Amino acid sequence: MAEESQSGGEKTEAPSSKRRDDFRKKGQVAQSKEVQTAALFTIVLLFWLMYLPTFWQGFTTLIFSIWQSSGEFEVTAASTMSLAFFLVQKIGLLLAPLFLLVLIIGFFSSFFQFGWLITAKPLFPDFAKLNPITGAARFFSKKSLIEVVKSILKVLLIGWVAFATVFDNFAEALVLADTSVGMTLSYLAKISALVMAKICAILILIAFLDFIFVRWELEEKMKMTKQEVKEEYKESEGDPHIKAQIRSIQQEMARKRMMAEVPKADVVVTNPTHLSVAIRYDSKKMDSPVVVAKGADHLAMKIREIARQHDIPLVENPPVARLLHKLDLGERIPEDLFKAVAEILAHVYSLKGKIH
Repeated sequence: MAEESQSGGEKTEAPSSKRRDDFRKKGQVAQSKEVQTAALFTIVLLFWLMYLPTFWQGFTTLIFSIWQSSGEFEVTAASTMSLAFFLVQKIGLLLAPLFLLVLIIGFFSSFFQFGWLITAKPLFPDFAKLNPITGAARFFSKKSLIEVVKSILKVLLIGWVAFATVFDNFAEALVLADTSVGMTLSYLAKISALVMAKICAILILIAFLDFIFVRWELEEKMKMTKQEVKEEYKESEGDPHIKAQIRSIQQEMARKRMMAEVPKADVVVTNPTHLSVAIRYDSKKMDSPVVVAKGADHLAMKIREIARQHDIPLVENPPVARLLHKLDLGERIPEDLFKAVAEILAHVYSLKGKIH
C-alpha cells in the first residue's frame, strides 16, 4: 500500500513497451525454476536409461583393466595420485555426455521461457539488500511464503505418489524371496521406472502451472499507476508545457523572419478589417509573384506598420486579400489570381514610376 501511494495510486494500467524493456534489461523476466527442474529430471532420466548400457560397459572395462594390473601396482604417493587422476579422467569422459546434456537443457529451458537475453545487471551487488530490516521483510514476504508452500506441496505430492505406487505393488514384492536375483532386480527396475515416470509427469504438470503463475505474477508487477503512465509519457514525448514553450519560440522566430521579408515586398494587399498579405515580384528572377508575409488581426497591423516605415504601398482589395491569405509563405501566385495581382502590381508600379 505504501508503494502504491508513493507511485501515484493503484497499479491498474497495462505495462507499456518501455516498461517491459526496462524490466527485461534488469533481468526481470518470467522464468520458472520448476520448468528447468522438470526438463532436467525428465530428459536426463530418459538419456540415462539409454546411455546406461554404454556407461556400464565402459565402467566395467575400466574396473577390469585396473584389477588386471593391480598385481603390478606399487603403492606410493606418486602412483596413488596418478591412479586417482586416471580414474577421474576416465569416469569424467564417461559422464561427459551427461554433463553436456545438463548444460544444454539448462540453456534451452531458459531460452524457451524468455528468449535470448544477455544482461549483467543482476550480477551487480544491491547494497540495499544488505539492510537486515528489509532482508527480514523479504524473508517473511508474500513471495517467500508462496515459494515455501510450493516446495512443501511438491515434496508431499511426489512423496505420496512414490509411496502409493510402491504400496500398490507391495503384494508382488512379498513373493520376491522365492525368485532369482535376476527377477528381483527386474522387478525393482520396473517399479523404479514406474515411480520415476509418475514423478516426471508430476514435475511437468507443476512446471506448466508454475510457469503460468510466474508470467501472471510478472505482469502484475509490471503494471503501472496512472501517474507512472503520465511520467513515462513526459519522458518519452516531452513535457507538454516545455513543448508548448518550444513551439511558441519557434513561431516567434518564424514571425521575425517573416517580418524581415516585408521591407523587400512590392505591395501589401489588405482587407481593411483584419488581413494583410505582402507580395514580392522580380521579373528577372521569378516566373510569378510570391507571398513573403501574411497575417491577421494584430499581425496584419504589424505588417502594415512595417510597410509604411519602408514606403511599401498598401492596396485595399478584400476579395484578393482573402484568397492570397490562404496561400503558404513562399508560395507562388496561382494562375487564377494572376490577372488580379498583375493589375495591383501595375497600379503600384505606376504610382512609383517603375517600368517592369
